[in-house]
Amino acid sequence: MPSETYENPLITRYASKEMSLLWSDKKKFTTWRRLWVALAEAEQELGLPVTDEQIAELKSQVENVNMEAANRYERKFRHDVMAHVHAYGDVCPKAAPIIHWGATSCYVTDNTDLILLRQSLQLTARRLAAVIDRLASFARQHRALACLGFTHLQPAQPTTVGKRACLWAYDLALDLVEVEHRINRLKARSIKGTTGTQASFLALFDGNHDKVKRLERRVAQKIGFEATYAVTGQTYSRKIDSQIADVLSGIAQSAHKMATDLRILASRKELEEPFEEQQIGSSAMAYKRNPMRSERICSLARFAISLQSSTANTLATQWMERTLDDSANRRLVLPQAFLAIDAILVLCQNVASGLVVYPGVIAKNLREELPFMASENILMAAVAAGGDRQELHERIRQHSQAAGAVVKNEGRPNDLIERLRSDEAFAGLDFTAAMDPAQFVGRAPQQVDEFLTEIVTPIRQRYPDSAVVQAEVNV
Repeated sequence: MPSETYENPLITRYASKEMSLLWSDKKKFTTWRRLWVALAEAEQELGLPVTDEQIAELKSQVENVNMEAANRYERKFRHDVMAHVHAYGDVCPKAAPIIHWGATSCYVTDNTDLILLRQSLQLTARRLAAVIDRLASFARQHRALACLGFTHLQPAQPTTVGKRACLWAYDLALDLVEVEHRINRLKARSIKGTTGTQASFLALFDGNHDKVKRLERRVAQKIGFEATYAVTGQTYSRKIDSQIADVLSGIAQSAHKMATDLRILASRKELEEPFEEQQIGSSAMAYKRNPMRSERICSLARFAISLQSSTANTLATQWMERTLDDSANRRLVLPQAFLAIDAILVLCQNVASGLVVYPGVIAKNLREELPFMASENILMAAVAAGGDRQELHERIRQHSQAAGAVVKNEGRPNDLIERLRSDEAFAGLDFTAAMDPAQFVGRAPQQVDEFLTEIVTPIRQRYPDSAVVQAEVNV
């Protein structure tokens, strides 16, 4: 039966199960409970009256989240954290009095978000490395396959298919550096109190500042962080969310560029994304082989890029120590940004793993433009053979204009080379050698080799499992 309520397609159609689980209610609320356990343990270790029995009881019920009870409490209290405090207390009656002791709601909500952000960035980094790995393999395979280059989307000096793939991979490699930087810079909020002053914990420890500082460090370590943010208001600074959204937007930008290039190349029949045996390109035009995956990458990328503005505006409007108008926005933006990027990278990996190259079409398209590009080499060779440079230049100019008119006005092939062969001023020149595409790609093959050695190899070393990361496109 179809669902009777809206379901988020990022979950049902696009993102991986791994990323979906990270942002699930189960993950969130069990992490809240682990944070309450960490707080109780640290408070006991620093001398507060928390018993081993209470801690054991809390640990035994971490996974036993009764959502019906929590939802019932939330309808009553209109407060999600207090609803879960009471639901946890129901199954931990002995520990109920010390759950959330000294803490404010953001102790669990913000620290959980920081844990989820870090784990999501780590998954994103692995997926980025996998896409780079696949593109690198493709680039190596086609390092020297000459193809027409484009500037302004107009024919330009030739490059190679492998070199173009390195352009895509390098954008993503730069994104990976930014993701890794954000992972390394993340800290815990730990125990900062209602306005970031730690007043409640100072009261718990009878004014002992050292114990409050030790509690902050100890809780941070228990939840997996080596450091805490130096100062906060009620929440950690929403600058952190904005910085992460910037990184995710950057990945979307890179993917959109790559997918757009692939769509253009598919229209030229030079390159195709994977197309399955029974895949249908159009419900009406049976012959169509639409670049569905690349189009989906672009579509999801636009969505991910748009979310960047939400985190920026949330940061800008956080009055004084905090306002609650960040909450609903962050519930939407943070999970969906990561889910969208995850979906994009799954698609990118799938596409990069199965790209189909059509060398014959690539060579044909290159041949049609190469005569114009070869004209400078022909001029140089003719001068070296004793010709007058200025006279030869004028002859080439006239022949080029005439050949261009034939192509544009009559739709016939470019006949510049035939015209030059027939001109006595160019007699004796080796036109075959002058038209060899390999003469026009410069250091492109060597640049591919250097890129793979200098940029990709260290990434593969940092992410040794990137070659086995799976990328299944569900629909």
